[in-house]
Amino acid sequence: MTSQDWFSKDFYATLGVSKDASAEDIKKAYRKLARDLHPDRNPGDKASESRFKEVGEAYGVLSDKEQRQQYDAIRTMGGGGPRFQAGGPGGAGFEDVFSNMFGGAARPGAGQAGAGQQYRAQGFEDMLGNLFGGGGFQRGPQKGTDIAAATEVSFRQAAAGDTITLRTATGDVTTRLPVGVKDGQKIRIRGKGRAGANGGPAGDLLLTVRVAAHPVFSTDGRNLLVKLPVSFDEAALGATVEVPTLDGERVRVKIPEGTPSGKVLRVKGRGLATKDGPGDLLVTITVNVPSKLARKAKEALQAFALHTAKDDPRKDFYKDAAR
Repeated sequence: MTSQDWFSKDFYATLGVSKDASAEDIKKAYRKLARDLHPDRNPGDKASESRFKEVGEAYGVLSDKEQRQQYDAIRTMGGGGPRFQAGGPGGAGFEDVFSNMFGGAARPGAGQAGAGQQYRAQGFEDMLGNLFGGGGFQRGPQKGTDIAAATEVSFRQAAAGDTITLRTATGDVTTRLPVGVKDGQKIRIRGKGRAGANGGPAGDLLLTVRVAAHPVFSTDGRNLLVKLPVSFDEAALGATVEVPTLDGERVRVKIPEGTPSGKVLRVKGRGLATKDGPGDLLVTITVNVPSKLARKAKEALQAFALHTAKDDPRKDFYKDAAR
């Protein structure tokens, strides 16, 4: 459900991007602003805190393709501002339409509303009802509108499913992230949107989570992924090496003799701790090739090359390429 506040809010201006900005440009603008305005960097600065909320709300809408389309449609209908002309020059204004809808007095000097004007007002009412999730404006209990927000967390916070506190347009919200939440994932937090009307339930908070990259780890579902650099001799002759884990410990992994670069080794139960049980640690071997060799090392490799000259590593490569 979109928010009626969209009529008066220019999210593109809030992020400092053009209306035809790409998703990547919007992401870059948000991350820069969120970093500069974050409360941790501006303690006690109410203006920065307010801007931080506005930036999060703007990004939450513009980063979602469907919500962005709805927002653009509403802003186009409203002329980019809070007023809307329903009948061209001399027609009913935005305020007049709502006055008619809720039984208020007609605009001074407007005279008797003709059948056409009444029809237009009713049509506008129906259109707003469809936009905001209803079948027209009701006097009974109505659910509050949803609000959008965005937050950026560290890789470890995402992997552990940490509890975070958000500063939103409706106040502070504390929630626990799903273990292993992915970058760009959207989470619906029930009942944390705008208050309902006439005793109706509150709307929801639609949260977009951005996860900072980690220099070593990544995830795939509940599995923890790591690329392990090994030397040529370790890969060729075999070795046992230590691999780091998220909890700070290291596990010993056996590298089989003749292990090629790209081979994946699995360590059971050392992935993410989820409610369905722990995932695994998946170790991808990357063979490190030295950029410079000492003279004796080079001579040893040349001798190695002579002894293995009959072993063609591209024996089947060209045949496969010709298929």
